[in-house]
Amino acid sequence: MTRTILMKYGELILKGANKRSFEKLLCDKIKARMRRLVGDAFEFECMQSTLYVTPHDDSRVEEAYEVLKKVFGIVSLCIAYRAEKNMDDIVKVACENIPQHISSYRSFKVDARRSDKQFPLTSPQIMAEVGGELSELCPDVKVDVVSPEIVVRVEIREKYAYIHAGSEHGAGGMPYLSNGRGLLLLSGGIDSPVAGYMLAKRGVEIEAVHFESFPYTSERAKEKVIALARCLCEYTDRIRIHFVSLTEIQEAIRDNCEEDYFTLILRRFMMPLAEGVAKKCGAQALITGESIGQVASQTMSAIAVTDCTTSLPVFRPCIGMDKEEIVEIARKIDTFETSILPYEDCCTVFTPRHPRTKPILEKVIKAEARLDREALMDRAMESMTELVVEL
Repeated sequence: MTRTILMKYGELILKGANKRSFEKLLCDKIKARMRRLVGDAFEFECMQSTLYVTPHDDSRVEEAYEVLKKVFGIVSLCIAYRAEKNMDDIVKVACENIPQHISSYRSFKVDARRSDKQFPLTSPQIMAEVGGELSELCPDVKVDVVSPEIVVRVEIREKYAYIHAGSEHGAGGMPYLSNGRGLLLLSGGIDSPVAGYMLAKRGVEIEAVHFESFPYTSERAKEKVIALARCLCEYTDRIRIHFVSLTEIQEAIRDNCEEDYFTLILRRFMMPLAEGVAKKCGAQALITGESIGQVASQTMSAIAVTDCTTSLPVFRPCIGMDKEEIVEIARKIDTFETSILPYEDCCTVFTPRHPRTKPILEKVIKAEARLDREALMDRAMESMTELVVEL
């Protein structure tokens, strides 16, 4: 018995003359993931918008399958049984392996597709022959060609035939590294890791900046951010985190500005500081986890007041989502439980009791005029340290 992981991609098919470059990025990512898992002990092929991975050690197939489910660009995948391209072997492989997959269902049907049109039997003939044999082996599972509970697929491909019973959605999106580099403002909350995941899914390479406020925030808060980055590495392989201290800036705001402006002025420091980090690491955009109206600093007026401090585009993939939708994605990518650990981040330090929700830019600029803005930013940038987190 030989089992192969079949993977198919979606929108890459529409890329026209650029398709090959996207396809190469996807193939390189799959090969890198497999080499990390099994070395060179696997076969890999790409033909007719289908990717084939066959580990030499069949006991590693399920493990490889779980790894490949997290590769962006793959829209669906399945574990298939490989057979020679003749009906005797196709029926033999199907009868030996498929009953275990369909026996717990009430109904099934067989669907056949021939990429190789030279195969002597038509698709209906293949379906009838394989379906008849499986029906005899599983008499309690009825054939239902209209609305079966499970579909057995026979695919006649270039070199082999493949038989499988059901596929799963892959990670989807675009191949990682295919759409530039963005700098994620990674706070340690629920939203920002989700934002990073969503942009990575569109092919954007993710670097991260985390603003810390030691001693007001603890070492555990930093460890939490590193753990979140490690969760994202399940999809990106590696993330470089830039740590920037905001302690002096926050203390200066506390000592010199009206309380209701604390968060707004802090955000007006964070955005240009993030832009400075982005320029150092070659990022072309900033990424935040903001959702419109979720908190006082995320109203339309507040976002306008902070956005004008940076010349880079700011991507906010969560902007139109409610908290339940964000939490659902956080659970899917396994960041939620880490995000809710009770360790403070910089945004919870010196939080105003009554923050401004409809700020006026001129008044905000007047409020922060008491600060030596450039000197504070220079010293914050000098505090920057880096850490590379890898899968």
